[in-house]
Amino acid sequence: MRIGIDFDNTIACYDGVFHAAALERGLIPEHLGRDKNSVRDHLNGVGRAEDFTELQGHVYGARMDLAAPYRGFADFVSATRKAGHELFVVSHKTRYPIRGPKYDLHAAARSFLAARGLVGASSGQIDPGQIDPDNVFFELSREEKVARVARLRCDAFIDDLPEVFALPGFPAGVRCILFDPEKQLAAAASEGQYQRCSSWAEIAAELCHAHV
Repeated sequence: MRIGIDFDNTIACYDGVFHAAALERGLIPEHLGRDKNSVRDHLNGVGRAEDFTELQGHVYGARMDLAAPYRGFADFVSATRKAGHELFVVSHKTRYPIRGPKYDLHAAARSFLAARGLVGASSGQIDPGQIDPDNVFFELSREEKVARVARLRCDAFIDDLPEVFALPGFPAGVRCILFDPEKQLAAAASEGQYQRCSSWAEIAAELCHAHV
């Protein structure tokens, strides 16, 4: 089975990261809620929306060290690879931030995967429990992301955004799995043609028992 996986908020978890980075830069009061939306809403509310836009580039570029893979993702990689499945990372990500220093966001995301041992260091040096670095794709638009999923002939695709599965061109017949760790998308899942899972352990159990 060929399994495609989104990156931001699917592999990479940013819980508390925007709060920590905003504190470092003196943008928010310490007592503010630790979630990204609280940081965004605060900065928007005090007329500093552009600072939040720049903060996103800072986090996704310079401070990916603050992020971590979601719990259980490394075990998912090992389990599915041992089951004979091939894994692909396919994500929509701009190459450079809209504002601020010109970090290479694609390179930062690849470094995140390599530093945590999720991908091999280079082609030909790939552990059975890792993703081939040649199977990692960052596309500049959602349309290009969907086209990549189609070209890779993925049998299953995992994403945290239900709207991705409904985009024009998303290939028919792909098993769509909605990653919902906060269990907030029950209504969306009931309306869409996809399966909702709240953990990587649950996804691994589903796909490792699937017919290869």
